[in-house]
This record gives sequence, C-alpha cells and structure tokens, in this order.
Amino acid sequence: MMAEADESGFSLMSLEDELTCSICLSTFDCPVTIPCGHNFCQNCLLATWKDSYSCPQCRTLFATRPELKKNTVLSTVVETFRVRSYKTEGAVPSKPEKKKRHVIRCDTCMEAEAAQTCLTCMASFCEEHLRPHRENPIFRLHQLASPVGDLMERICTDHHKLMELFCTQHQRPICSLCLQQVHKGCSFTSPEEQRSKKEMDLREKLVFLDGKLSKNESVISQMRAMQNKLRESAIHRKSALSAGYQQMRDMMTKEEGDALKAVDKEVETGEVKIRGLISKFSENVDNIGKAKEEILCLLGQSQTLAFLQTSFNLPQAVTYDPYSPRITLESKKVVQVEAFALTLKNYLTEILKQPVEARIPKLIGEPNIPPVTPRFPRSHSPAPLAKPAPKKKPQKSSPGNKKLGKSMENLQEFGVKEKPRGRPVAAEKNEVTETTDIPSEISSAEKRSDLMKYGTVLNFDQRTAHKRIELSENFTKATVSDEHTNYSDCPERFAVCSQVLASKGFSAGRHYWEVRLSSNNFIGIGLAYSSIDRKGPTSRLGRNSKSWCVEWFNVKLSAWHNSTEAVLVNPNPKRVGVLLDCEEGKATFYNVADRAYPFHSFSFQSAEAVYPAFWIFSSGSYITLCKLQ
Repeated sequence: MMAEADESGFSLMSLEDELTCSICLSTFDCPVTIPCGHNFCQNCLLATWKDSYSCPQCRTLFATRPELKKNTVLSTVVETFRVRSYKTEGAVPSKPEKKKRHVIRCDTCMEAEAAQTCLTCMASFCEEHLRPHRENPIFRLHQLASPVGDLMERICTDHHKLMELFCTQHQRPICSLCLQQVHKGCSFTSPEEQRSKKEMDLREKLVFLDGKLSKNESVISQMRAMQNKLRESAIHRKSALSAGYQQMRDMMTKEEGDALKAVDKEVETGEVKIRGLISKFSENVDNIGKAKEEILCLLGQSQTLAFLQTSFNLPQAVTYDPYSPRITLESKKVVQVEAFALTLKNYLTEILKQPVEARIPKLIGEPNIPPVTPRFPRSHSPAPLAKPAPKKKPQKSSPGNKKLGKSMENLQEFGVKEKPRGRPVAAEKNEVTETTDIPSEISSAEKRSDLMKYGTVLNFDQRTAHKRIELSENFTKATVSDEHTNYSDCPERFAVCSQVLASKGFSAGRHYWEVRLSSNNFIGIGLAYSSIDRKGPTSRLGRNSKSWCVEWFNVKLSAWHNSTEAVLVNPNPKRVGVLLDCEEGKATFYNVADRAYPFHSFSFQSAEAVYPAFWIFSSGSYITLCKLQ
C-alpha cells in the first residue's frame, strides 16, 4: 500500500507542468477554460483582456467576451497536488509553535538544569553537583557565574584558557596569556566593563537618533501643514484673480456695448435724415407727376377756344433741386470711440509683450492708474500719446513719454505718438526723431486759420511722376491706374514705385499745404530730398534716409523713415495738412476737419531743399492738392 501511495504521489508530481498557468507560471488559482480548450487562472486571463478578447496561448481571437466557468475537475486536481507536495517536502503548514526556552544542562549528570557555570573549571553544574564549590574551601577561588551556553566560544583557541579580558586596541576578547604575548602593551579591560561602555555609547546614539527622528517628523509635519496652507492660498489667489479678470471683462463688455450703441445711434440719426428727405422728395415727385397729368390733359383738349382760356402754373416742387446729402459715420463721437478702442488695444498689446515682472512698473508710472503694493520704480509708458499745448512744461520723464490718463483725454485730437521700433531715436544725422509736441511757434495748432497764413500753392511735377500716375486739373490731381501714361523717359522720373514729387521744394521759412485723399488705403504723404533714388528698390518713400512719410497700408497707419516703422493711431482723415518748418527742421501732419488735429511730426536736418512727396498704389485712387481759401 505504501508503495502504491508513493507511486500515486510521484505520478501526480509529474503533472506539475500541466497544472501551471502559462501567464503567471504558478499553480492554477481558480482555473477557467475558454472555447479553444486552454486553461488559465481567472484573474490572469481577465488582466490580459482589455481592448480585445484572444487566447494568450494560441492567439485565437473571439468576437465577444467568452463566458468563463470554473474548471471544477482541474481545481480538485490542483488542490490534491498542493497537499501531496506539502507532505512530500515535509512542510505541511501548521500552527506556529511557541519558541522553546534553551535549557543549559549540568555537565556532570547531563540531566538536571544547570544552576551556575564555573569559569575556572569551565563547566556548568546543577544545584546538587555545585555543592563542592559552595562547601569545599578548595573551590573558594573558583569564579562562578550564571549558566553560560556558549562556554566553548569563550576559550582562547591559542592557549585554551578563558578569555576574561578585552583588548580595546584590537577590539577582541583575549586571555591572560594573550596579554603577555601577542597583545603585550595593549590597553585592556573586562568584557563586562567594555559591554557597559558599548551599551552607553549605543544608548547615546539611540537618544541622538530619537532626536533626529523627532526633528524630521516635526519638519515633515510642518511641511505638510505648509503644503495645505499653500493649496488654500492658491485657491484664494485664483479666486481673486478670476474675480479681477471677470471685472475687467465686464468693463470691456460694457465699453463694447456703449461703442456699438454710439454707432447704432449715429446710423439711426442718419436714417432719420434720409427718411425725411426721401419723404420730401417723394412728395415732390407726386406733385410733379400731377402737373404732368394736367399738362397732358390740356394738350388733349380739342376745343381751341377752351384750350386758350385755360391756365397752368408749375408746382412749387420744381423750384427745389434734388440732392443726395453726405451722411456718413464719421461723426466726432464715432471716430473717438474707434480711436479709443485702437489706442487701448495697442497699449495692452505693448504691456502684455513685456515679461510679468516688467509690467507693473509700466502701469504704476501712469498717474490715473492706482498703484499696487508693493511699489516698484517708475517707468515710461510704452505708447505715449501727444497733446498740443501752448507752453511746454518740463517733465520728469524723458521726452516722448506722456501720461496715459492725459492722453486718453486728448483722443479727440488723435495726437497719438509711438517710438519707432528696432532703432534708437536720433541715432544718425538724418534719423527720425519722434516728438510729442507740435512746433512751438504755432501757439494754437487746432485753429486752421493759424496754419493758413503759411499756405503755399503746389503743383505736381510731371517729370517725376511714375508712368502709372496720370496728372490732371492743371497738375493738382494725381490718379493711379494699371495703364501706363506715355511719359518720356528722364532721370527725374520714378521708375519702380508709383510716386510723384511736387514741383516746388523748400529750404527756408514755414510752408503749409493740404491734400485731399480719395481713400485711406495704400496712400502715402511725405517729404523727400531731391537726391532721393528714382530707379532702385529703395526709392520708396520712407525706405531710405532721403525721405519721410506717413503711410496708410490696409487698416494700419505708420510713420516711415530710413526703413524704420512707427505704428500710429489712424484718425482716418479725408484731408491731410502738412506744416513744414525749415528753420526748426520739423514737419507736422494734421487731420483737417473743422479744425486741424496734429497726429504726427518728423524732425530732419535741413541739409538741402525738401519736396512734398506722394505715393499712390491702388488703381483708381487719387490725391488732390487743395486750394487754400
């Protein structure tokens, strides 16, 4: 029977490979069978089934997840295998037994428990066999100690004597003969004393470690409290920031609504005017139609005498000539709204280009913006706006830096100035110098009459006109087209850019002229020396050191000189005035309406005569030199 059991156990043990899961390589745990016939642990199989369902062993793919059922037969075999394997290895799990106390036996009787160990005799004795050591005076000098289990480990292997000393120099136990031979001259002590020292040292280290542990735990606790406080602070900060930005969004939404309402109101006002005129002219049309019917009726009268006796008077409506009024959205309020929106956008764009740490100094440099805490050094605003003033007051900040609050009040005058990008101001002899003040000689620049006294008559110089430009109206109107005019070739003519100069140049005195624009797009007005290039790619106004211009390009207005651009706020003028002061070397450009509003100034060296210059690009666009009255 025993042989049969052994053979059965052996045959079962030989099936260990067949009872192993191919995924976890361990004995099956709750085995399940899938349709292809292979078995796996249930948890192992489910872990492999995520996006698709396939057999991990033969790779058979299933369209849907197969229904899993426990393989009861295989589970029974696995359980039997585990029990047999425990018995075979002699490691059947059982309850842990309590560790038995090690008993030191008497070296004489080998049965009773030893009461003490004699370190002289190097043997342990029970109470019975210890009596000679207690009663016989011969054993009086023998050293007794508590029972020692490792007695042989305390014997010196070299001298077979008890190692009752401890060499502190070599940190090892020694016997009395070792102290006289190998360890002669070494410092020594007793093992008990050495143990006491070592225990004291370890206790000190334990206290030190407890202190370090306590300190680390305290710091960890503080850091966790700091982490919680940091998170709470972040929540409050984010809430405050969100509220602040939401307030700004609400303000901008309100401003946008007010601006749109201003445009709508202007449209409504214009439509009311148009509807009134349409009603009036429609009434005139009806009256004129009735008059026509009366005339036709009279002409159809067959009786001559009756025809001659009738009379007819034209209706009063024929005395009114119909006209189409000029109604646009160019009212002062609408223009102000547009200028404010563009100025604010440019200002915010300039501020947001700066790194965060540089934004606050720029903001608190403005008097109408409340400063925040902490305070930072004052700085110049990025897009200063100009305001003409009768007298120039000294500023603490550098020239060209006006305060934003002051500039906002003067948006109606469109006095927006920006520093040119890329190159420093007045870096060269002929470099553009941005100024925020109009010439000091003109005390009331807004009054057009003060400018008219410097008025001069201009004509276009046909010798300089590009072949795309046609001159008419006694050389006071320049129109650009895609067809070339049959001009003769001459050195003075512009050959690359559709430009033209005035026939008169100025090197002394003050001179003022006005230009009417057909549109505010792809048109440039400026000044040029007579030595400007006429044929090369750099002959365009403002793209060289010989010319200056303000240029409308798409929706952008820019000031150009020596290929340096300064973007300006666009007042969308229909008529532009230019005041040239040769003595000061300044040219100021005005938006001319009911009054003249300066929007840009150039400074230049009066090295030679400067000529009014013009650039026109879009076909059909034109510029007219106005007759000053």
